[in-house]
Amino acid sequence: MRIERVRAVPAVSGFFFDDQRAITRGATRDGFTYEGDPVTPGFDRIREAGEALTVDLELSDGTVVSGDCAAVQYSGAGGRDPLFRAERYADVVEGPVADALRGREAAEFARNAAVVADLPPAESDGDRLHTAVRYGVSQALLAAAARARRTTRTDVLAAALDATPADRPVPVFGQSGDARRENAEKMLVKGVPVLPHGLFNSAGKVGEDGEGLVDYLDWLSTRAGELGPEGYSPRFHVDVYGTLGDVFGPPYDRAEVADYFADLRAAAAPYPLQVEGPMDAGGRAEQIHAMAELRDGLAAAGVGVDVVADEWCNTLADVRAFVDAGAADVVQVKTPDLGGVQRSGEAVRYCEGTDARAYLGGTCNETVTSARACAHVALATDAAQVLAKPGMGFDEGYMVVTNEMRRALARRGRDPPEVAADD
Repeated sequence: MRIERVRAVPAVSGFFFDDQRAITRGATRDGFTYEGDPVTPGFDRIREAGEALTVDLELSDGTVVSGDCAAVQYSGAGGRDPLFRAERYADVVEGPVADALRGREAAEFARNAAVVADLPPAESDGDRLHTAVRYGVSQALLAAAARARRTTRTDVLAAALDATPADRPVPVFGQSGDARRENAEKMLVKGVPVLPHGLFNSAGKVGEDGEGLVDYLDWLSTRAGELGPEGYSPRFHVDVYGTLGDVFGPPYDRAEVADYFADLRAAAAPYPLQVEGPMDAGGRAEQIHAMAELRDGLAAAGVGVDVVADEWCNTLADVRAFVDAGAADVVQVKTPDLGGVQRSGEAVRYCEGTDARAYLGGTCNETVTSARACAHVALATDAAQVLAKPGMGFDEGYMVVTNEMRRALARRGRDPPEVAADD
């Protein structure tokens, strides 16, 4: 079965593009939007409607499979690729990408994905094709290979990565958006394994001395006991977008910082706690140093809070660098920033045998198509947790990712696939 045609269709994503730098610098909310001027190149406003680009592959049997090019909510920040514009990249997909893929065997996922990864960049993209393009095209190629091989996307990717797939759903991580109390309560009622993200992306939300985050975790722990199902034992995971670095500043192994994290731990008790992006040090080397310093300080003080790498941990090389330096207990594999889904799988696998766990993340600003593809990446690599996406309403993203994993596991259990070693 061959790839006959490649088509690009501009689409909408599940949330918005936000100028993270402008927000963390104190941009004022104006209803759902923000007042003021953007500071990150490419943005016309601080909050803009999200965009995606659907990639359709028409196969020689008449089947059409799809993937969605999507980029993170906070594009252009923390070393990420610039703001993604669907109209601009439609010609790239129907031009150079289509030329490279037309006539190729659909079953050869690894080879096809490698061809796309090696394509020269579009104008002003730097030294590589935009991550969003590689992301969406790889999803379509994965679906095409599964169709050609008559198996699941989980098994195609596991074969490509020489991985043993999970035999149970990967724990799903819910994200609350700014409705951090109402949506957290929804998660607790549904027994979500990891929650609530919290979106603590400004000093006003964290508190001048960090007291807002402590109060929130204390409330969350109490509500977990009140609302959670019997035997419920969730893991708390909050994202602070570097704001604790603004509260404390370096060095991060000093007693004052450890004492604050001990307060966070006490507020979250009895549930385990992991804190994502505690600071943004302004570059990969600086971030690795700061994260390792914090982790060492917490270990020396006996404070049981895990730190999660996000800022400046975007590519496969970045993930390797954070893991090798012992700079995080958990690394977020931010799927749109890795490019092809096979790269996300490689990043998860790199954590095996280390003391770092892999969180297969992404962004609220994706689509149902990309979220379903990522559910298969999570299963294929048996990640530690996977993000509920797209959107910030929680329920919809949780449904999409959970149900896709359950369907894949049911199919694999009912009809064990025979998948040859990948190309």
